[in-house]
Amino acid sequence: MASKATSPRFGSDRGSPGPRHVAIIMDGNGRWAKKRMLPRVAGHKAGVEAVRRTVRSARELGIECLTLYAFSSENWKRPEQEIVDLTGLLKHFIRADLDEFHENGVRLRVIGDYRAFEPGAVALIDEALARTRDNKGSTLVIALNYGAQDELARAARTLAQQAVRGEIDPNIIAPGHISALLDTVDLPPLDLLIRTSGEQRLSNFLLWQCAYAELYFTDRLWPDFDHDALVEAIGNFRSRERRFGGL
Repeated sequence: MASKATSPRFGSDRGSPGPRHVAIIMDGNGRWAKKRMLPRVAGHKAGVEAVRRTVRSARELGIECLTLYAFSSENWKRPEQEIVDLTGLLKHFIRADLDEFHENGVRLRVIGDYRAFEPGAVALIDEALARTRDNKGSTLVIALNYGAQDELARAARTLAQQAVRGEIDPNIIAPGHISALLDTVDLPPLDLLIRTSGEQRLSNFLLWQCAYAELYFTDRLWPDFDHDALVEAIGNFRSRERRFGGL
């Protein structure tokens, strides 16, 4: 397995098989804590450390865009205290890591309706987005209060409204019209989706964008995900032949 010192860079050179854009469903924090007889919040704290490791590794490996599924639109069903804990960890992560991101040219993006969070978290997110908006290095995308079905429904409503106003002929609506209305419109096409913890489902994440993405599932729980795990996933991606429907 490649070590940190010898790992190649992925996706940074023209003509490279990539991936340029990697997304991760970060799953397994609760099970990680349960195995150690710790409270769930301990698993979430360990998960934040895994985020730090993965963001740094992605940058070192030359990945252009990394998207992390941090909080789904369905996660509001969780106990109130867990939501409070997750929000607090999000705020701590931004405060602790924003300077490092900015110094390394990382542009932060959020997909989903993050304004549903409490005002203090919203203010910190706004500050982070504004501060890093013009950075030209890699892009870190955090999915907050995000659901792919809602994203697609919003795009469909917009197209329906445009058709009612006579701005578009519904008979010419094509996939490109939908893609242009998604939260990810300014991001590279998704190449690789990773899900940790052994689960093999998309959980309402980037459903449209996954149309031709490669899927990679690992039994490793998210708090245990590290540089070598990312290199392994990318190596698996690079071993596949991507035909995009052709021969």
